Amino acid sequence: MKNQRIVVSRFGGPDCLRVCEEDAPLPGEDEVRVKVLAAGVSFADLLMREGRHPERRRPPFTLGWDMIGRADLVGKNVSTINQGDTVAALTVTGGYSRYICLAPEALVVVPPDIDPVKAVCLVMDYIVAFQMLHRSVDLKAGENILIHGAAGGCGTALLQLGALMELRMFGTASAGKADYVRSFGAQPIDYRNDDFVKVLSNQGNAKAVFDSVGGTNLMRSYRCLQRGGTLVFYGMTTALRNGRRNWRGTTATLLYLLAALAKNLIPDGRNVTVYSIQNRKQNHPDDYRADLTELFQLLKAKKISPTVARRFDLSEAAEAHRLMINKASPGKFVLVPS
Repeated sequence: MKNQRIVVSRFGGPDCLRVCEEDAPLPGEDEVRVKVLAAGVSFADLLMREGRHPERRRPPFTLGWDMIGRADLVGKNVSTINQGDTVAALTVTGGYSRYICLAPEALVVVPPDIDPVKAVCLVMDYIVAFQMLHRSVDLKAGENILIHGAAGGCGTALLQLGALMELRMFGTASAGKADYVRSFGAQPIDYRNDDFVKVLSNQGNAKAVFDSVGGTNLMRSYRCLQRGGTLVFYGMTTALRNGRRNWRGTTATLLYLLAALAKNLIPDGRNVTVYSIQNRKQNHPDDYRADLTELFQLLKAKKISPTVARRFDLSEAAEAHRLMINKASPGKFVLVPS
C-alpha cells in the first residue's frame, strides 16, 4: 500500500511543495494509522511553508494542521479507538497525507454521518473561534464584537457562533464579500475604504475585538474597545505579503503587540490577550476535546454550516496555496486525498 504526502522541500513559495510517494506507514503498538479523508488548508500552513510560524519545522516536513480521517490500523495496546472510527486531529504537521500514524490521545472520535470536508473546518477554525468567544472573553447577548477578516475560515466561524450567541457583530472584509458577511447578521465594514474605528465609535465601541491581522491594526483595534472590553490577538496576516514572507510586517506586529500588551498596565478597564490554539490545547487538552465534541454536535444538529470555498485533490496542494494568497471566495480550502 502506497502513501502520498506533500513535503516542504525548503522554505519559500508554493513551488517548494513536493509530492512524495512512499510505502504507507505502519503504526506502533501504541499508535493508530489514520486514512486521511480531508485536510484543511490554513494561513498557518502558509506561514510554516515560509518558515515564519512559531511552530517552525526544519525542511523537509509535511504540512497539515487539521485533518479528519478513518482509523485504518490500530496498535494492539490501543483501547480508546476502534478500527473504522472516524476521527479528528489537530496535527500541526503531517495532515497533507493519505495516511498518518498518531497517538490515540491526539484523536477525537467524530459522530457518524458527518461530512468529513465540513467536519475538518471545525478542527482548527471553529475551535479557535469557539474558545475565543467562550473562554477568552465573557460575552452576553446583544453586546458588540468586531471581527477582522470576517470572510475567512475563522472569521466565518466567529460569525456563525456569534450569531448563535445573539451578539451584535461587525466584520471587516473586502467590498465584494459584504453580502456574505451580512448573511450572518453582521454589519460589513470595507477594510479598504471604511474606517472601522469610526464605525465602532458610532456604535458604542466593542466588548471584544478579534484581530488576526497584526501590525498597525492592533492599536486601531484597541481604540475600538469599550471600558471592560478585550482585544484578542490570534493571528498575523501581515507576516506575509502577496503570499511571501514580510519581515517589515512581522517586526511591526511584534512591536505593536508589545505596546498593546503594555496597555494592560493602564487601569482603564480594557484588556489585551493573545490566543494560541497550540498552547491552549497543550495546557488544557480536556477543554479542546470537550469543545470539539460540542461543535460536532452543533454541526450534526445543523446549527452551524462551515463554508467550504473549494475542494482540491491532495496532489493539488501547491495550487491551493497559490489561490489562497489572494482568495476571492469566502470560507475554507480543503484537500481531499483521492
